[in-house]
Amino acid sequence: MASDFKILVHRNSENLHLRLTGDFDETSAHQLLNALEQNCADVRKIFVHTSCLRKIYPFAQELFQKNVYFMNGRSASLIFTGENGTQIGPEWSRFI
Repeated sequence: MASDFKILVHRNSENLHLRLTGDFDETSAHQLLNALEQNCADVRKIFVHTSCLRKIYPFAQELFQKNVYFMNGRSASLIFTGENGTQIGPEWSRFI
């Protein structure tokens, strides 16, 4: 369990920003899924900032990608930023 993992949540108008810090393990993947589900109402864009992640565990990556399907097809765009975004985000999301 990555006890140093944190999600900093910031919302402005129609955008939600989730800044991930620490190591991304199985527990972290569940925390990110829960944060998305709890905060995605009434937003147009969701930015998941990944540049502060240190290590991404393959099982966590797979777990997140298989379970974030509930976001696909919603009106909110899921956008991953930073060099780790392409490792975590599902292929249908956007990357910048």
